[in-house]
Amino acid sequence: MLSVNSPRPGVSYARDGIERSIPVLSSNTSKLIVQVTGRMFDASLRQWIDKPIALAGRKVALVGISADAVSVLGLAFGIASALAIVFGQFWIGLTLFLLSRLADGLDGAVARATTRTDRGGFLDITFDFLVYAAIPLAFAMHNAHANALPAALLLASFLANGSAFLAFSIMAERRGLKTTRHGFKSIYYLAGIAEGFETIVFVAAFCLWSEWFPHLAIVFATMCFVSATGRLVLGWRMLT
Repeated sequence: MLSVNSPRPGVSYARDGIERSIPVLSSNTSKLIVQVTGRMFDASLRQWIDKPIALAGRKVALVGISADAVSVLGLAFGIASALAIVFGQFWIGLTLFLLSRLADGLDGAVARATTRTDRGGFLDITFDFLVYAAIPLAFAMHNAHANALPAALLLASFLANGSAFLAFSIMAERRGLKTTRHGFKSIYYLAGIAEGFETIVFVAAFCLWSEWFPHLAIVFATMCFVSATGRLVLGWRMLT
């Protein structure tokens, strides 16, 4: 749940020790956050997946594999997935994409078992965006006539959703806002309707029913635009 990292309400102490004023969230805003995040699968799944992933992360760390190496491996799987989709190898593409998402969940666990770094958080977020952008592009390249416009719409929705997400995280860092609702993250994780679980489900659907990509992409793009709008509303309310 949301918390403000402050010794007393309305005051934030940054790493440099300078006292800064921050707004106290209203009860209505807190309820709004719960209403939005409560519908999402990502936060609910945490209670089932956190312990197994943490255990796997410790085992990976014990053999000397770094969190950054896991992140790079996840990116490699993601790009390989996109290449497989370009050439119509959808089952291979789906398998590689799922491996990519497994690595995405594992790198944070390895970092927590060893040392969490800003570089690791940066790589994790950047590689996520690269993989998510590569998949619609791959479908557009596979069949430009049918898929190019829906893929472009989906990429635009990713941009809108990601921009709201990252812009808020910058402001949250400045104000000392913290949340652990989605586990321990390098940045503030603002809830949205379309998150990691929903993305995995839709990419799986794209690969399993590739001829339906245009229709599925439009549905998912609509969800992402709604998610971006919700994040804008939350950001507006929380940063007032």
